[in-house]
Amino acid sequence: MISGDIPALTGLFTSALLAGSILPAQSEIVLAALVVAARQPAWLLVLVATIGNVAGAIINYVLGRSAERFRHRRWFPLSASGWERSAAWFNRFGVWSLLASWLPVVGDGFTVLAGAARTPVPLFLTLVTLAKAGRYIVLAVALSP
Repeated sequence: MISGDIPALTGLFTSALLAGSILPAQSEIVLAALVVAARQPAWLLVLVATIGNVAGAIINYVLGRSAERFRHRRWFPLSASGWERSAAWFNRFGVWSLLASWLPVVGDGFTVLAGAARTPVPLFLTLVTLAKAGRYIVLAVALSP
């Protein structure tokens, strides 16, 4: 890897971190562009994107730990109806709903709810990493030259 690749990897990490958090962002576009450009190995791109996206989910988890205190604030990631929908799904499927944490919008809700439900951190990290890495692996394989 040459030093010119560091800005690209930093951009990928940042977009994945933002996309994994409550902020609206799309890391798949950045990953896709870098995979197609083929300047870095696809496994490295998947690794960087996964680490960033899981880090964003950890931010959501921490927010969830304080959810009852902040749930009615304007900046909170879920509306009251979004919270109820996500909570119903989370209650129905339990921690296994974290395997859908890669989904736009509702996936962020699952990671916040996991924090609110005090899901054990090792279990949270395992399921979220599997989900998020899986999505990036599928995308990278589909786009690899």
